[in-house]
Amino acid sequence: MNDKAHDSLGFLIHDAARWLRREFETRGSHHGLSTAQWRLIVIATKEDGASQAHLAELLEIEPISVSRLVDRMEQAGWVERRPHPCDRRIRMVHPTPKAREIYDEMRAIANEVYDSALQGMSADDRAALLHGLRTVIRNLSGSDDEAECATPLRKVQGHAR
Repeated sequence: MNDKAHDSLGFLIHDAARWLRREFETRGSHHGLSTAQWRLIVIATKEDGASQAHLAELLEIEPISVSRLVDRMEQAGWVERRPHPCDRRIRMVHPTPKAREIYDEMRAIANEVYDSALQGMSADDRAALLHGLRTVIRNLSGSDDEAECATPLRKVQGHAR
């Protein structure tokens, strides 16, 4: 790969992610949720009972920021905190029925955004793009596990799901 391609790889990946987020926010804006709030609902639904510390790792934000985010989401009825069954110091975050109700809508919006983003690409080009991105993730994460690269919620700092 030439130097020009190396120089633009990070920018292209970052810009693609930014445009995907922007399009998703636009299409899902009628719920009045920010990207961070959407991500919290997705993760809380998939993890169903994640600690705030684990959510901070998955969302890649500081624990205090997660606490404030969960506070706002709890007040709005999107998530609820419950005590950990074995450690009373830990509060687990669970989606409410309200969050579960819009989860399928969120998946549908995401699929529309992805279809729009990949428009004009052949099936082979799509497969090559996904394979290439999984390879980048595997190379940088130190993982040889193809399945780990395919899952949206990867292991973070030794926490398996």
